[in-house]
Amino acid sequence: MSAAPGRPKPARTAGEAGGSSMTRPWLKHWPRGFPHALAVPQTTLWDNLATSAARYPQRPAIVYYDSVLSYAEYLRQARALAGHLQRAGVAKGDRVLLMSQNCPQFAIGFFAVQCCGAMVVPVNAMCTAGEVDHYLEDSGARHAIAAQELLPAMEPALARGALREVVVICYADALTAPTELAVPEVVRAPRQPLAKAGCVAWAEALAGAPAAPADSQPGDLAALPYTSGTTGRPKGCMHTHASLIASSVGACLWRNLHAESVVLGVAPMFHLLGMQNALLMPVWQGATVVMLARWDAGAAAALIERYGVSVWASPPAMLIDFFAHPDAQRRDLSSLAMLNGGGAAMPEAVSAMLKERFGITYIEGYGLTETASFLHCNPMQASKRQCLGIPTFGVDSRIVDPETLAELAPGETGELVSRGAQVMQGYWRDEAANRAAFLEIDGQRYFRTGDLASMDADGYFFMRDRLKRMINVSGYKVWPAEVESMLYEHPAIHEACIVSRPDTKQGESVCAVVVLRPGQALDEAALIAWCRERMAVYKAPRAVEFRAALPKSNTGKVAWREIQEAFSRT
Repeated sequence: MSAAPGRPKPARTAGEAGGSSMTRPWLKHWPRGFPHALAVPQTTLWDNLATSAARYPQRPAIVYYDSVLSYAEYLRQARALAGHLQRAGVAKGDRVLLMSQNCPQFAIGFFAVQCCGAMVVPVNAMCTAGEVDHYLEDSGARHAIAAQELLPAMEPALARGALREVVVICYADALTAPTELAVPEVVRAPRQPLAKAGCVAWAEALAGAPAAPADSQPGDLAALPYTSGTTGRPKGCMHTHASLIASSVGACLWRNLHAESVVLGVAPMFHLLGMQNALLMPVWQGATVVMLARWDAGAAAALIERYGVSVWASPPAMLIDFFAHPDAQRRDLSSLAMLNGGGAAMPEAVSAMLKERFGITYIEGYGLTETASFLHCNPMQASKRQCLGIPTFGVDSRIVDPETLAELAPGETGELVSRGAQVMQGYWRDEAANRAAFLEIDGQRYFRTGDLASMDADGYFFMRDRLKRMINVSGYKVWPAEVESMLYEHPAIHEACIVSRPDTKQGESVCAVVVLRPGQALDEAALIAWCRERMAVYKAPRAVEFRAALPKSNTGKVAWREIQEAFSRT
């Protein structure tokens, strides 16, 4: 776009990707009226909540099974909880674990930690005590906020003194209004007595004086979400206020979201998809989130109709389940204006059905924990199906040869590398991982995604394969090396290989191929049960195949691709 006569052309925003439609072909399909890059607001996440509470104090911030939390009350409770955390010893730069199902308390806890100037360590509610121990040890967190049914995962750390305190959430405390919705039993459960030392009830924690917000800056670390990798040990992704806000602000503008939007918050908020779409983006806009603790297609249909939900971010598996539910056929879903997501390709038949029956185009995008979710997205007016979309505001992505790192031409398959304001600072206290994860091109730092993709002549990117071994279970990443390392702890297992099998509902399911030690006996059900005691249920194998030996390469490594190819055909 040329500058108007007599007016200087605006200076390029910091971080804007250079180039033209020849070198960056996606610019030919750039949404009209949008800048190529955004000036990232120089605020903090706490500033965003305080601003929305000042603008819209009585607006519903969260609707939870028909119970309403206003923005003014949201801010009040976050300040009160922050006051308790500060008195308990949480200081600027500390880490605080946050572990629960979706609930208003998760959101309040997240912002209370921001008020303290500390970092949130979001933990999957399905994690076991052993997995929680790793997050505590690696992050150095000494405080936690956790739901009461998840306390068993915290108890070993409390007993040995690794955790100083846990503020305990009772979901039922947030149920302040009657509802005819089917509220899960875990949400309706009354407050349990806290006999363990170091446990403080949510209501007690909010009873003291509120905190004065810490003097945080946009470049300070705000969250430490964990992701696994080829080494098998989860690594913390260092996100600043600025990187999280860049992702949120960009996603809001790209998808035309605003303060009057009503968002369905069903994706787990401990996951970056849910955190961005049901927590950070609505708070930035001052919008309303209609929240469910657990996925319930019938309840989701009722809430869409009742509250006029207009925006829903969801992995394809959830949408497939929803639109197959009888209530999706009889409810008024006309308020839905935006369906978006990623993590897996939306099946062509489902995309066509959404367009034909509901007039909705599912907008696919692409992002990782390392990029605060929002990185690529399809343009609203020119989307392609089963496509990663184009690089968004200020993002520059390229396809390179994984070995030589030379840039490849359109149509060629290579590793997708990217840079942008939403890319993490690096992995927490893991310089070896950082050296492997970043490279320099033309003097700029790019993140290596580990995904094999190609770019077409129009500048749209398509997933082709994975450079790293990874399994996608309903949007959750499972890294085979992590599961294999746990399997080797079983006394009966000599060798193990984790692969995936296509799954019509989950996208992929985890399968184990194992060799037993001589003289040992073990059946499939017993091994699966053993795994579920030690790892989150989505990581645990759903099927086990016993073999006399595993195929090996010339160097003696397990030939996992050969095993994977056999399972891909089943």
